[in-house]
Amino acid sequence: MKTIVSVIGTRPQFIKVAPIAYSLHKRYHHILIHTGQHYDYQMSRTFFKELDIPKPKKNLGIASTSHGEQTGRMLIRLEQVLLKEKPNLVIIYGDTNSTLAGALAASKLHIPVAHIEAGMRSYNKMMPEEQNRIIADHLSDICFCSSSISANNLRKENIKRNIYIVGDVMLDTLRYAVKKTRNDAAFLKSHKLALRGYILVTVHRAGNVDHKERLASIVNALNQCNKKVVFPVHPRTRNNLKKFKLLPRLHKRNILLLEPVSYMNMLKLEKSAEMILTDSGGVQKEAYFLKTPCVTLREETEWVETVKNGWNTLVGTNTKTIVKIISGLKKPSHYLPLYGNGKASAKITNVINRFL
Repeated sequence: MKTIVSVIGTRPQFIKVAPIAYSLHKRYHHILIHTGQHYDYQMSRTFFKELDIPKPKKNLGIASTSHGEQTGRMLIRLEQVLLKEKPNLVIIYGDTNSTLAGALAASKLHIPVAHIEAGMRSYNKMMPEEQNRIIADHLSDICFCSSSISANNLRKENIKRNIYIVGDVMLDTLRYAVKKTRNDAAFLKSHKLALRGYILVTVHRAGNVDHKERLASIVNALNQCNKKVVFPVHPRTRNNLKKFKLLPRLHKRNILLLEPVSYMNMLKLEKSAEMILTDSGGVQKEAYFLKTPCVTLREETEWVETVKNGWNTLVGTNTKTIVKIISGLKKPSHYLPLYGNGKASAKITNVINRFL
C-alpha cells in the first residue's frame, strides 16, 4: 500500500483534510502530520473530534513565533518525518506556514507534492499567505484548484501541467457538517440568538490585529453599530485588545464576546447571521456557501469570485466605511455555485489514483 502524508496545522486545514482523509483511507496509508501551528484546544483537537478526522501520527508542537523561525523549525522537523515515512506523495493545503514548510521539505527530498487550493491570488505580496501560495504552487507537481480563476492564475505564471479544477473541499466538509447538525439549535438558543438577528464578526489577521490603529478602527465600528454583534474572539485578537486597551470599548449590551467556538457551532452562527464581518479567507467562503452576505475587512481577497457575484464586499478597516456598508448591505437576489458540488475530495482522489 502506497503512503501519502498530509501536512496540516491550522483550523482551515483541519476542515480541508477531513473529506480527503475519508476518501483516501481505503486505498492508501494516509498519515497526518500536525505542525502545531494552531495550538488552542478549540482551534485544534475539537475539530478532529467533531469531523471524525484520524489522529495525527505526529504533532510537531511548533506554535506561533516569527514567520521565519516558525517555518524554519517546521522544515527541520518535517524533513525528519518524511525521511522516516518515505511517502509517495505529500499533500499540502491552503496558504499557511505549514503549507510552505510542507512544500519545501517534500520538494527538497524529491517527493511529489499536491497542493489543494492552488492558484489563489490576492496580488498583495505584503501578505505572508500570498508569498506562501506562490512558492507552494511553483513547487507542486499537482495543483488542485477551487475555480477556473485560480487555474488561470497558475497559467499566467507559466504553470501549465497537472492543473485540475475540482471545486472546494471546504464545501464537502460543510455539507457533511450542516446535515449532521441540521436540527440542533441548542447553541444559538443558549445565547438567545434569533435567526438573522445579529452580525457575526471574526478578526484574526496579523495585518489587522497587530496594528493598534487598524484594530481600533474595527472596534470603533462595532462600538457604533446599533445591531446585535456576536464576536468569537481569536486568542491573538483578545491579547491585542487587552494590550492596546481596546477591550472596554466592546463591553456593550449589544455586543456578545465569545471564546473561540467549535467548527459546528461556527457554522450555525454563520448560517443564521444577517451578515458576516471578517478578515478570514475561510469564513468568506463559508459565508458564500451558506448564502450569508459578507463584509471583508481587507482591501483585497483571494476569493475574488465572491466579490464579483455580489456576496462579498471589501471595506478595509476605515470606521466610517464599515459602518456605512453594514447599515446598507442587502442580500443579493442571485447565486451561482462557483466552487463545485461538494464532491471535490472524490475528484482529487481520482487524480491521485492516476498519478500514483
